[in-house]
Amino acid sequence: MVKCSIICGHRAVGVARKEKEMRQQYIEPDNSYYKPSRDPNEGQVMLVVIMTVLFVTLTAVLAVVYFKKNGSGDVVTGVDGSEVSSFISAATPTPTPAPPLETYQNPLLYPARNSVVIDKDAKVVAEADPAARGLVESVTIGGDDTEEYLRAEPIYFTDPINYGKMPGIFTFRGNNFRNCASFGNTEVKEGTVEQTWEFSDIGSKLASTQLFEWKGLRWTGQPLMVQWPDSMKSTMNLKDSAKSKEGLVEVIAAALDGKVYFMDLETGEFTRDPIDVGASVKGTPALDPRGYPLLYVGQTDDNAESGKFGMYIYSLVDGICLYSYEGTEDGAYRSGWHAFDSSPIVSAETDTLIWPCENGLIYTIKLNTVYSEGSSAITINPEVCAYKYIFNDNTASHMGVESSIALYGNYGYFVDNTQNLICLDINAMKMVWCRKLGDDSDITPVIDEEDGVPFVYVGCEVDNQGAVGEYNGAAYVYKFNGLTGEEVWQTSESCYTYNGQTSETDQSGGCFGNPIIGKRSIGNLVIFSYSMTNGLLSGNKLVAYDKTLGTLVWEYKMNIYSYSSPVDIYDSEGNAYIMIGDSIGQIHLIDASNGKRITYIQTARLFKTEGKTSTGVCFEASPVVWGNTAVIGTTSGSIFGIKIA
Repeated sequence: MVKCSIICGHRAVGVARKEKEMRQQYIEPDNSYYKPSRDPNEGQVMLVVIMTVLFVTLTAVLAVVYFKKNGSGDVVTGVDGSEVSSFISAATPTPTPAPPLETYQNPLLYPARNSVVIDKDAKVVAEADPAARGLVESVTIGGDDTEEYLRAEPIYFTDPINYGKMPGIFTFRGNNFRNCASFGNTEVKEGTVEQTWEFSDIGSKLASTQLFEWKGLRWTGQPLMVQWPDSMKSTMNLKDSAKSKEGLVEVIAAALDGKVYFMDLETGEFTRDPIDVGASVKGTPALDPRGYPLLYVGQTDDNAESGKFGMYIYSLVDGICLYSYEGTEDGAYRSGWHAFDSSPIVSAETDTLIWPCENGLIYTIKLNTVYSEGSSAITINPEVCAYKYIFNDNTASHMGVESSIALYGNYGYFVDNTQNLICLDINAMKMVWCRKLGDDSDITPVIDEEDGVPFVYVGCEVDNQGAVGEYNGAAYVYKFNGLTGEEVWQTSESCYTYNGQTSETDQSGGCFGNPIIGKRSIGNLVIFSYSMTNGLLSGNKLVAYDKTLGTLVWEYKMNIYSYSSPVDIYDSEGNAYIMIGDSIGQIHLIDASNGKRITYIQTARLFKTEGKTSTGVCFEASPVVWGNTAVIGTTSGSIFGIKIA
């Protein structure tokens, strides 16, 4: 369930700190030695020894030459019956060098670290067996049920460095692992953060309940970024200044006033006219990672004047809507609500869009795209496949997915509104495993591979643990084996929440921001953000855990709550930093090695005018970072450019 406003607080219940001590043992060399007494026949003995050594050495050399020439790596038996390794087997293997970094690849993900090979012999643990909960699942194609389904063109996602074919941040948290919302190195020399530009033309739109107005950018609301090649820029409806600008990075942000905005990363100025979706958009849209000029946008509320309620695909050549889909004919258990708050993923090799929906269905859409780079025409002819599921302990009207889906090979991971973390085989459209979480969760699972095994990290809100009113509960976070569903570790933080009479009056605490999977110097850490740790409307806490043990490494306490996802950034030497916005418009910059604050600033609306004010500035949307520039939207209707130095 999406919350409309939230407040943070201080942790009331402490979590025991566990520390792991690492010790290195050193063995001092023994400098004593044994010196035998002199033998009168020592000269003869030595001659025999020397001749024997020369013979054995010559034999070994000849064996090396022979087997080097013949390419054998087998073990060779010497003349004295002992084993003599060949040249090849004795040599230290030379590691295969990583392929060079392509200009379009994100250096933060280089080199590729993940094998992405699914062990088909991995056994799902009993606690994660979907059949034990009476799973019923089905697939529809074009609205018609099908008995058996097997994808004709198998989908298989690999290392996230391979996701995009242009420089860019294409979807929520960047890629199929959902582990990177920054592009390129961020050189932090001075330890300063500065607000540099403001885009303030975003309006508002009345909600379908007619009880309030949607405004600005809210959860998850992450902007996208892309650096188009010149051959594509010339065919697009970009403004002349944007077409001619060398190295232009275009920022794309969908807003609750029903429009998609386009701006220059450096200045915040319009790069093209907005696209008018006509309905509120709260989640994060997605760009096509193949470099195709396609934009995927999901509607968050049934408030379109056109009467449509679903998802849209736009051409970024001319801003025309090429396709829309509502999902009314797919037999969803939650048939009356077709919000697409999830940020989709595209399988480039199979031309397939993967998109969960709040009606409880997981859609895979074969796009049948026709496009060549530099062309001014792009066409699609979508074919829709929908996966439906329910358990015997679920209420049909509560089904729905607000989280985005993370993908490893052909396994997709998402959480739904009935507290389930699910692993779905995208090719067979069959559930592999399912775990019941301790509460509702809307955040997107994040994948991290260790020793060839994918692990999935996810956290919960405090939502269903008490009755109507204010109470304190536990926000659980987990690490699961992505192949078997086994719980590796679980811990929690105490957070506050308020359950109102309606969803519009809820103010929930817990995990709303997506976790950080540490890289480079903090590759041993996973970092979660907890909202309302001090009390209702008060406090936030970033907590770094050891990935292996789940033990606390450091924590950063904030007085103000945050729904915004923290972003990890890195300099060229691998030093790690975290940026996070809070609910009163503050930006925090933190040393990710120890959780110490480097600096923070108070942002402001109309900040270059006499009407400058920090009143009403609230960050719920998640930021993105490109080099040393961050972009983040506010609930008040502004988008800010932030310089990190």
